[in-house]
Amino acid sequence: MRTLQNSGKLAIMFFVAVFFLSPQIHSQNLDVPYVPTPEEVVERMLDLTDVGPGDYVIDLGSGDGRIVIAAAKRGAVGHGIDLNPVRVREAEENAIKGGVADRVVFLEGDLFEADVSRATVITMYLLSTVNLKLKPVLLETLRPGTRIVSHSFSMGDWEADEHSEVNNRNVYFWIIPAKVEGTWEWTLNGERFTMNASQEFQKVEMQVNSGNRNLTVEEPLLKGDRITFTAKDNSNGNHINFNGRVEDNRITGTAQVHAGQTRTVSDWSAIMRRR
Repeated sequence: MRTLQNSGKLAIMFFVAVFFLSPQIHSQNLDVPYVPTPEEVVERMLDLTDVGPGDYVIDLGSGDGRIVIAAAKRGAVGHGIDLNPVRVREAEENAIKGGVADRVVFLEGDLFEADVSRATVITMYLLSTVNLKLKPVLLETLRPGTRIVSHSFSMGDWEADEHSEVNNRNVYFWIIPAKVEGTWEWTLNGERFTMNASQEFQKVEMQVNSGNRNLTVEEPLLKGDRITFTAKDNSNGNHINFNGRVEDNRITGTAQVHAGQTRTVSDWSAIMRRR
């Protein structure tokens, strides 16, 4: 009889443990443990990405929803993604308490399978290993100019555009760069130009020729879909400042020509001939 009573007690204890601890057991199987981002770090993340009205923010591994909720309070809309249904429900409750439930959505799902293409801003507090797995997905999926910010963890050889610290915590910021590697051609004021560009993420190197002349390229900069550089003719000091927007295989913008005492501004359009 005592054996049966003991067995019954064990069964009840097992049921209680499974019922109340199942979220914790489930969370151990997640890619990233749940650790809330401090509020001061949240604010720095949103400051770096300049979140505001017109932005669509997607938080990967959104936990209790605090980053998306804080973004909504700045005028943005967006959604969070988390594998843990307990966290999703908590985030929904927090959005109601914060008065922004009409601007945010929280979804249960795998962040590697999520459609992030609509985002203007991606926020993350994951792990280095997860960031490295996500890096090629983000570079391939997101539009040039999309801003990314990560709490604590970098993305390996993809150097951050900006790095900040808040109470000894790292915050990393990137802008998705346009793809410019290849050969570009254009004509300006009757002169034919060729540019061979190489690229490693947002860092670019260029060789520019005009006719038989090799021009020196100074201050090349690729920031999202914006590209600027100066092509200088060392034989006479003449130079041209190029500033344009990259869209697929075309760059359109402005060329500012400095030839002796003459200054002119012209439209500039370059076509990529091959990658």
